[in-house]
Amino acid sequence: MSITDNSEQEQAAADSQASEVSPRGTGLLAIMQSVAAAGIGVQSSANRERDFRDGKAWHFVVAGIVGTVLFLFLIYLFVRVLIATS
Repeated sequence: MSITDNSEQEQAAADSQASEVSPRGTGLLAIMQSVAAAGIGVQSSANRERDFRDGKAWHFVVAGIVGTVLFLFLIYLFVRVLIATS
């Protein structure tokens, strides 16, 4: 074995160890997508498993509350526009 072979093996081992240590999680876009999909009942099993594995519950609770309030506000605006135009 040459020195370059050893350094390549050490680099590969360091890369695999770094990828194992890196924190996992869900981003804002993934949380919003999951909350919207779950809200209308089309959440996929793979995304649901990812959310439970990598996400934090309070992120989804807050996003669900914000999504619900936004949905209710949009319904309220829609009804107000319908009433105003009739």
